[in-house]
Amino acid sequence: MIIHMRLVQARIPEADFQLLHRCAKDEGKSMQEIVREALHARLAPDAVDPNDPLFDLFPLTERRGKPHRLSEDHDDYLYGKRPR
Repeated sequence: MIIHMRLVQARIPEADFQLLHRCAKDEGKSMQEIVREALHARLAPDAVDPNDPLFDLFPLTERRGKPHRLSEDHDDYLYGKRPR
């Protein structure tokens, strides 16, 4: 898989540069890798909300029988009936 990259230049304070340099050296990575990881963590966090009701869904519903209109009303089944 080919990933196309764009060059980005930024001026940072000397203290931040030293932190970046030390972090890269300590982790055995390039400074570019550290910056990409930091950007990804900030802009596209891979976080999961452990309190999401989706994790308490077994059984999926308290209703008995076959769910009707499941694809249209999936939020009602997952999170409870909402006022219309």
